[in-house]
Amino acid sequence: MTSLKPHHINLMAEADKEFFKSLGQHIAKMRKASNLTQVQLAEILNISQQHMASFEAGIRKVPASFLPLLAKTFYTSVDDLLGIENKAAKRGPMPKLQQQMQQLSSLPKTKQKFVSEMLDTVLQQAS
Repeated sequence: MTSLKPHHINLMAEADKEFFKSLGQHIAKMRKASNLTQVQLAEILNISQQHMASFEAGIRKVPASFLPLLAKTFYTSVDDLLGIENKAAKRGPMPKLQQQMQQLSSLPKTKQKFVSEMLDTVLQQAS
């Protein structure tokens, strides 16, 4: 039985390598889709560009503490970021309007009010 332990540990290490390589590729894809450079995303995470590159290459493990910030940056869920399929949720990219609404929530209240008033005006004109 003891001969199984090292093999099991190697399988786990290999599974980790595959997971973090896949996660890194997914982060790179989402970063590019968001029109962010590695430098810009590294600044958001408060790390160096080289550190960011090693995450995307799967050389370095992405800390769990970075996942919520990455998900927020890409306007997605942590589940989606990790590639966890949520059967209850609608799959596919987030609609543009929904992304814009999430972006609006981070604006100052005065700008939120301005956008809200503009929407009210457009909707009133449409009806």
